[in-house]
Amino acid sequence: MTISKPWYLSRTIWASIVTVLTGAAGLTGLPIDGVDGQALTETLLQIVSAVSGLVAIFGRLSAKARIG
Repeated sequence: MTISKPWYLSRTIWASIVTVLTGAAGLTGLPIDGVDGQALTETLLQIVSAVSGLVAIFGRLSAKARIG
């Protein structure tokens, strides 16, 4: 692999985070039987994509130098 991407765009990372969180929730006694892990991962990925897009837009608008 020669192409890299930020960690927060990786579906594997988000699926792992969801797995860890649902495992921790189960240990603390929260009911997680009805949670669809794949749907939750996809939702989190969409949220992260939206937030990163907003950060990029606001970062560009507040930038002091032009893109050359």
